[in-house]
Order: sequence, then C-alpha cells, then structure tokens
Amino acid sequence: MPTRYAHVNIIARDWRQLCAFYEEVFACVPVSTERDHHGAHIDRLTALPGARIHGRHLRVPGHGEHGPTIEIFSYEANAPDLPRRLNQPGFAHLAFEVDDVDATRAQIQRLGGADVGELVTIDIAGTGKLTLIYMGDPEGNIVELQHWHR
Repeated sequence: MPTRYAHVNIIARDWRQLCAFYEEVFACVPVSTERDHHGAHIDRLTALPGARIHGRHLRVPGHGEHGPTIEIFSYEANAPDLPRRLNQPGFAHLAFEVDDVDATRAQIQRLGGADVGELVTIDIAGTGKLTLIYMGDPEGNIVELQHWHR
C-alpha cells in the first residue's frame, strides 16, 4: 500500500470536552470506538510505565469516509501543560478552511477559545486573497481559520 497520511494527535486535559468542541465547531465525526489503551505493549510503545490512555479519533471533514483523523487522547497522568506558541519548533497548528471566518471565530470564543493574533486578509500573488486568523481552542491548541476569496 502506498504511503497515506493517517492522523494527528492532541493530548487533552479532558478528551471528551475537546472532542465535543471539534465536533461542534468543525463538523468532525467520531470514528470507531472510544479507546482505553493500557498494558505492557502501551508501556513499551510510549516508554511510560503504567500509562493508561483514553480517547477517540474524529474524522476531519472534506476527505470522505477514509479521510484523516484527529486523535484526541488523555493520559491518566498527563505531563505538565506548557503554553503553546506559534514560533516553537515542532507542530504549530491545525488549519481548517471555513465558509465564514467571523461566525466560526465567534463560535470558538463562545466555547472557551481565544484569538492568538489578529484577523488579516492577504493577497497571495497568483493565488488570490486569503482571510485568516490563529486562535486557541479551549485547551490552548492553536487552530487556523482560513477562507479563500474565489
């Protein structure tokens, strides 16, 4: 089988609440069963003795029944949470193309999220105008809202 992108993982303080947020705001759909991973194989996989992980996968919209997912898990003992910044090395944000940036932004704010930066519209030569903003979800993970003006 050729290489295929599968998922991105978010470790949440409360996986159920974060799943509900992504389902409501971005129309992500639960996939398969809730997960309860533990045992010797998880200890070996994570290099965290006694780890127990709960959560589930949410299929992102726009890619069909076999599209990629967001895997939202919580460990029974999460490590300390550090503030996320856009310029830290490593994964920085998830991006969602939305029909109405203002309405989605207001919905995220109502559900406990917040702006990271300001709403901007930029003209990308040869491609078109793009309106976008970076926001934090209710747990501070950074999401980009974008809308192409076509």
